[in-house]
Amino acid sequence: MPLEPNAVDEAITSRRSLRRFRPDPVPREVVEHLLDVAARAPSGTNMQPWRVHVLTGAARERLSAAVLAAFDSGAPQPPHEYRYYPPQFFEPYLSRRRTVGFGLYNLLGIARGDAAAMHRQHGRNFVFFDAPVGMIFTIDRRLEIGSWLDYGMFLQNIMVAARGRGLDTCPQAAFTGFHAVVRAELGLADEELVVCGMALGYADAGAVENTLVTEREPARAFATFRDEA
Repeated sequence: MPLEPNAVDEAITSRRSLRRFRPDPVPREVVEHLLDVAARAPSGTNMQPWRVHVLTGAARERLSAAVLAAFDSGAPQPPHEYRYYPPQFFEPYLSRRRTVGFGLYNLLGIARGDAAAMHRQHGRNFVFFDAPVGMIFTIDRRLEIGSWLDYGMFLQNIMVAARGRGLDTCPQAAFTGFHAVVRAELGLADEELVVCGMALGYADAGAVENTLVTEREPARAFATFRDEA
C-alpha cells in the first residue's frame, strides 16, 4: 500500500541536528524499536556493517566524563582513524561550512575569535548535548567504502524514524577525535573503528541553539535531468 507522502516527507524534512535536549528519558524499548526499523537499510549482499553501543544513565555519564576530560586537557590524541573532512576546504563547501558555524555561534552570542567559548560549545558534543541517550557507532575496520555508504543509510534511518516518534537527534563526528578514549571506556575490540556518535532525546524547544535552520540547495542546483528520445 502507498504510504502517506506528506508524513514521510515531514519526517525527513523536519530532521535537524539539535544541540540541546531535555532530560526526559527515552524508554529502552523505543530505542530498540528505532534500531530495528533502521536496520532495514539496504547493504551490499545484506552485510549489515553497523554496530551500536547505546549509553544511558551512569554509562553515558562515565563516557562523557572521560572524553570531556581528555578534550579539556588539551593533551595530544592519537591520529584520527579515518578522515571525515578534506585536508583543505574549497568552494562551495568552505562557504557552507562557515555559514553554519557562524550561524550557530551568532545565536549563542559567541564572538568570532572567542576561543574559550568555542571550546566550551564544542565540548557540549561530549555530553551528547544533555540528551538522555548517547550512541556510539562502530564498524569493522576491515570493511571497505561500500559498507560505509551502507552505514550512512542506516544512520539516516535512525534519525528519520526518531522524528516519526517525536524524538530528535544530533549525529556527532566529534567523538572520532577521541577514539582511543572511547575504545578504552567501552572495551571495544581491536577491529572496531569508531564511526561517530549520536545524541537522541526530546529537544529543548526553548534553547536558542535549536532555532538554527540550515539551508539546502534545490535539486536544480545539483541534479542534471536528461530526456533523450
